[in-house]
Amino acid sequence: MAGSGTDHTPVPSFNPWTAAYEYAVDAWQRGVLYADVMRQRGNQYHDHMAKRAPNVLSMEFELVLDGRELPRPVNYGLLRITPPEGVEVDPIKRPFLVVDPRAGHGPGIGGFKPESEIGVAVRAGHPCYFATFLPQPMPTQTVEDVMMAEARFLEEIIALHPDAEGKPVVVANCQAGWQIMMTAAVHPELFGPIIVAGAPLSYWAGWRGMNPMRYAGGLLGGSWLTALTSDLGNGKFDGAWLVQNFENLNPANTLWSKQYNLYSKVDTEASRYLSFEKWWGGHVFLNGPEIQYIVDNLFVGNRLATAGLVTSDGIRIDLRNIRSPIVVFCSKGDNITPPPQALGWIPDLYQNEAEILAHGQTIVYAVHESIGHLGIFVSGSVARKEHQEFTSNIDMIDVLPPGIYEAEIVDKTPDTPNADLAFGNYVLSFEQRKLDDVRAIVDRNEEDDQRFAAVARISDINLGMYRSFVQPWLRAMVTPQSAEWMQRMHPLRLPYELISDRNPLIAPVAKVAEQVRESRQQASPSNPFLVAQEMFSNMVETGLNIWQEMRDSADERAFMGIYGSPVVQDLAGLGAKSGPPRKHPGVSPEHRRFMEQRAAELRSMLQEGGLRVAAIRMLLYVSGAEGGLDERSFALIRKMRAEADNALTLEQFKDVIREQALMMTLDSTAAIQAMPHLLEGSTAAEIRAGLDAMKSVLEAAEPLSDAARESLNDMERIFEAAERRAQRREQPQPVARRRTAKAADAGNGAQDAAETVNGNAVDELVQAAAQVPAKTARQHPAAARKAANGASPAKGAEKPAAKTAAKSRSGSAAKTSAKTAASTPARRAGGKAASRQPSKAKTS
Repeated sequence: MAGSGTDHTPVPSFNPWTAAYEYAVDAWQRGVLYADVMRQRGNQYHDHMAKRAPNVLSMEFELVLDGRELPRPVNYGLLRITPPEGVEVDPIKRPFLVVDPRAGHGPGIGGFKPESEIGVAVRAGHPCYFATFLPQPMPTQTVEDVMMAEARFLEEIIALHPDAEGKPVVVANCQAGWQIMMTAAVHPELFGPIIVAGAPLSYWAGWRGMNPMRYAGGLLGGSWLTALTSDLGNGKFDGAWLVQNFENLNPANTLWSKQYNLYSKVDTEASRYLSFEKWWGGHVFLNGPEIQYIVDNLFVGNRLATAGLVTSDGIRIDLRNIRSPIVVFCSKGDNITPPPQALGWIPDLYQNEAEILAHGQTIVYAVHESIGHLGIFVSGSVARKEHQEFTSNIDMIDVLPPGIYEAEIVDKTPDTPNADLAFGNYVLSFEQRKLDDVRAIVDRNEEDDQRFAAVARISDINLGMYRSFVQPWLRAMVTPQSAEWMQRMHPLRLPYELISDRNPLIAPVAKVAEQVRESRQQASPSNPFLVAQEMFSNMVETGLNIWQEMRDSADERAFMGIYGSPVVQDLAGLGAKSGPPRKHPGVSPEHRRFMEQRAAELRSMLQEGGLRVAAIRMLLYVSGAEGGLDERSFALIRKMRAEADNALTLEQFKDVIREQALMMTLDSTAAIQAMPHLLEGSTAAEIRAGLDAMKSVLEAAEPLSDAARESLNDMERIFEAAERRAQRREQPQPVARRRTAKAADAGNGAQDAAETVNGNAVDELVQAAAQVPAKTARQHPAAARKAANGASPAKGAEKPAAKTAAKSRSGSAAKTSAKTAASTPARRAGGKAASRQPSKAKTS
């Protein structure tokens, strides 16, 4: 049936004059609306910077601690996030602290929209806190003062949540990452899991032909320029210069794409653009000594990654002292903190996996394929996926045994086994990795390290020359007024200052824009002039990208040529030194003695713990063959813990797992052969319930691999033999056999009689344990030799958790199953710290 003449979509005219007029009107209107957005941006900037404590948090909050009132005052403050309506905080859940970077921008980006790091944690029922900061630093504050303030914040959070299961989770973005890691190295007792997102920790690392920002220090002659900028600012460093460095990395986006995207989509993009610019344009300041310390010791000196920093009171800042799990989230698309800079500290500090185990450190890394630097902690898609998964499984991360893991997140599908055990739309798993896997990502080049070492030496020389011959004269000439004018005239700050209602030439734009919105006429998407506009934009963007690649290539060649010169390296004093420019920091004799004592203590506990510990060793043994951990298995463990009336606390749970993993590392054979003794005091029903519970945990995620199935069969033989022995022990003995045993005991045949009663069961149980191939929780051939010298100095190790775990085994079989699982790591939990190493086991 034919429709009426008015119910059809108008077809755009191909008349060139009509198309040109349509495009001209649209382009002019978009220009007016674009100018109005710039005007709003300027007004927003002035309003934002006029606030006493500007930030871009989108949630309500209250001030808990003011860092300006601390003994060593800083411009930081601790905020408590008020949960939105309909969201309740669970007092049992551990609190979260989010720390934003103070690297030129203001605070709040970690929670500037509902789909953010803070938003994810709040919706999950965790108490949330935020470390904010003011635009102006306190006159005397230093990096160490900020570290002390962060430690004080954590002490306050812990005191406010005495019932929480576990220490606070700290999420640190970008530059806040190294700051939090330094604090955790000095105060490890205050931290729960640490998530560092896009955080540079190894500053010399990088890939050739990519990410040229690491060359900037060398090409500028070192850190003397930082001192110059601070002196021109009358002792303060303008964060706008740091933002300028970020802008220069991608000229296509800075000079064209970002502004063109607003112009071409001004009807829909204005709100998003203004929201982001509120943070991007909110520049803050640092004290001259603060930024000088950061540039000299981190960016140029790279002393953090090799434990080369010492505090003013003589404490060495060694990242190996951190006892909490460390989650490193980085991206291949990040041109500010590429994966080598985020992960390079691991091979810098550790020579093999055995050293990681000896220090009791758990390291998890996740490498995104494409997201940019800001997207790591700003993108809504990343918040819904990576941050959501990390938050919902933070307890699982906390109980991982020491080792290196890679986080893998896959979509949940209708075919996913036990999908109801996985939170949200994804399934998180942790796959065990070796140090060589990290080395492959970092791709360290010793020749490049030699060049950066030369940069560090020349930087010190240039800074000394500047301080001797230039700085005194410059400081005498700079006044507070000249410093303020220089800050206001900064190229990044000037557009915000000029394009606002404070400028009488700009104010009338608002009225014209209002009229344009009333009569808005958009051009058809098929308008040929609009198509030509898009083609022109693509051409400009491509040209700028080509220019960027040529510039970056020239910078790299210049850096490599200058600092690779033997003459330059000799002038820097490197010619007289032998060995690698970045030497391993080594291990102190005190730590070695501690490890030896800890190893002896663990060996003495091999036969302590009962059924619960035997179940954990079973999981460690089987997971060694599987090599991964899945959130579905831990969800089942969590459920069993909730149903058990005698479950361990999360901290006890974590200690038991770590102790048993280290025992498996030290002496796998002895640990397995002690299992019959651990099962000795349990009833047949308890042993069967424990075995069934552990099998359900191991099989929760997906069918086991052939190697893991074989390992599970080994463990089943031990448990089933112990069950049969317990059944025989529980059965009443015939009168004649009791009399025989009694008579034999009265004479010289007591031992023979005992063997007559129990001998077959004992032999069967010992043989079952003896036939199990030994596995150890090491990941490197040298681990057995290193592990023999010690184990983890994990906090709380002086209190044997295995003894605590063995205290209670009473109750029904169902409760025993829940209790056993409640103290057992999730599927393959030991797999991260237990690789299969078949060897001939000897009977004890």
